[in-house]
Amino acid sequence: MLFRSGCVKVAIVVFPGTNCDQDMQHVYGRLLKEETFPVWHREKDLKGADVVVLPGGFSYGDYLRTGALAKLSPVMEAVRAHAEAGGKVIGICNGFQILCESGLLPGVLLENVGRRFLSRFVNIRVESTASFFTSGMTAGDVVTCPIAHFQGNYFAEPAVLDELEKRGQVVFRYCDADGNVRPNDREVNVNGSCRAIAGISSRAGNVVGLMPHRSEEHTSE
Repeated sequence: MLFRSGCVKVAIVVFPGTNCDQDMQHVYGRLLKEETFPVWHREKDLKGADVVVLPGGFSYGDYLRTGALAKLSPVMEAVRAHAEAGGKVIGICNGFQILCESGLLPGVLLENVGRRFLSRFVNIRVESTASFFTSGMTAGDVVTCPIAHFQGNYFAEPAVLDELEKRGQVVFRYCDADGNVRPNDREVNVNGSCRAIAGISSRAGNVVGLMPHRSEEHTSE
């Protein structure tokens, strides 16, 4: 479900180039009935938010590297402090890239294999329900959702990947419709991510990043 409903305040961070903030307001505000509000990237006050969302888009036009400039925005000081205090943070697509650039999640998002922008539906399998955002899901479930990115190829050194696996921090993997994971199959692992990883969490499980966007029809209560 990527979120546990329950009368919480949701801050949606908006950077120059963010284009999915209204999608997040629709999902968390209208569908999940939570209190949502935007926080401009120049602000340092998260206004008492319980959950912080870094939405998709092209922050700062993706100059230099995706998320490399966004991590320097004043708001990220507050986001980092919020996460380190145990606050809940989720980054989707560009938000995932920003979380990795900021060091709140390990690894980096590289250019897709084939160096092509990908905009299509994919299947992802739920790998772990240990994180806050996946605790209402069932391990092994397959979710169909869209992607829209040029730099969605998740990479980390083997030792980091092993640690993520060991600690149950891999929360989603790209798979086929039957839930089979085939990292070398470009029809399944479309961007070439290491071990077909589509999303990960922090060690504490309070920070989650994923490249695929969430479809309305798959949003749970």
